Amino acid sequence: MHNNKIILHRTTTTKSKDEPTISFFRKIINKFREKPIEYATIPAVAAFVGISTNYMGVQMLFYPLDYTSIIDIKRIQEENENENDGKNIIYAPYGIVGWQGVVPARTEKMALRLVDIVTTDLLNLKDIFSKLDKNILSDMLQEPILTTITNDCGIYWTKILQPILPFLLSKIIYELQNDIENVLDLPTLVLNAFVRDKNVLVELFQKVGRVELDFLIKSGLSFGFVMGIGQMIIWMMKPKPWTLPIAGSLVGYITNWIAIKLLFEPADPIDVIGNDILTIQGLFESRQVEVSDEFAHFMEERVLSSSMLLHALTTQNENELFIFLRKIIPYETIVPNHVLYAAIKGIREVAIHPEKYHNVHKYMKETLDIESALAIELKKLRPKQFENLLHPVFQEDEIILIAIGGILGAIAGLLQIRVIFDGDKYAKLKSLALLMSSIMASAGFFFLSEYGDVVGTIDKKDFGSGDYDPVIDQMPKKLRRRNTVVRSKIDS
Repeated sequence: MHNNKIILHRTTTTKSKDEPTISFFRKIINKFREKPIEYATIPAVAAFVGISTNYMGVQMLFYPLDYTSIIDIKRIQEENENENDGKNIIYAPYGIVGWQGVVPARTEKMALRLVDIVTTDLLNLKDIFSKLDKNILSDMLQEPILTTITNDCGIYWTKILQPILPFLLSKIIYELQNDIENVLDLPTLVLNAFVRDKNVLVELFQKVGRVELDFLIKSGLSFGFVMGIGQMIIWMMKPKPWTLPIAGSLVGYITNWIAIKLLFEPADPIDVIGNDILTIQGLFESRQVEVSDEFAHFMEERVLSSSMLLHALTTQNENELFIFLRKIIPYETIVPNHVLYAAIKGIREVAIHPEKYHNVHKYMKETLDIESALAIELKKLRPKQFENLLHPVFQEDEIILIAIGGILGAIAGLLQIRVIFDGDKYAKLKSLALLMSSIMASAGFFFLSEYGDVVGTIDKKDFGSGDYDPVIDQMPKKLRRRNTVVRSKIDS
């Protein structure tokens, strides 16, 4: 009898301990059964807010290329860098009634960061140009130079120079290789390539960051849905007029914040389980090898092609190049000034007509091999340095993109209260319509990001690079391999 009492007492104690937990979940389940359609709209709408705001955020990073508004008003900001330069006027992307994509609005600033990385950490101009064989290149350049001299100066000068031109060109190329950093301004070349046409920089960021942009959009769907369930539970427990708007605002804000953080943090891999069995690293840094190859390919084709190098060599500062050549060929009676300028023009013709002088460009591209040089050095960068290729795109106006999610989340919460929780006799019908439209709209954004032109494609427009490579067209818009923040040996 005594033992039975003890057992009964223990049973009662155990039941009392578990009862609150069971009651809480039972309460949630019972409430959901009362209005299943109405409550189901909350996570559905949250998922829609997550994916739609992230989609809009990605679009706002890159488009429109030029400031677009109903009334042409821009927010003008003035900065004093130093006393000598005076004031620099900056046109911010967000005006009262208009917008310009973050990247196009910050083209010069972002391009300068890339210039610093490329010219300081990745490329040594002297090492690159030392690969050229002066005799082979001089043989290829003789024909276009003689043709230009004939057209501009007459056949007389062509006949005089033809016997000694191979020797002169070989000597010029040799001296140029040794002094290339003083003759060709690489930082200016790279900066001009981006600033001249904003689309080049936009396409570069879209290309190397397409997996991250894709993740940013689609993560809004999953994060929004999960947090929407929490939002639904809060509403069940505290059905106050302010609950859904505040919770919705938090959902929109936090989903965007988490997604952006996961792109770049942690920069260095964290070994969760020893021997790299389970590793956590920012999505972009984890793709360093892959992105390095893509970045290098793009840079060689669109920014540092043989066409652009030769064109910059002959146009950046023609007078300086003339002085350099005159030091090598000091005898004006043998090669007058006008003939020397004609020779410079001949090299420029090679630069702007790559299809006509294909042999020159093919030789320079294969010999300089800038793509491999860039890729190798990029892969050597520390993850935090490598992050600077893409992170500036998000850093510039990150708070705006996150705040948009919060604002739209709050609006969605107000809409739900108005439509489905105001005691209207058509509340169930309205809820069903809202549920179905949210699901369909979310699916639309998902498939639009999967198959649409969300992150851009490489255009065949000529940006001055000349030797456009059709290989770019053959590259997929989306990577087949999906990447995640968490990696394991099983994945690899």
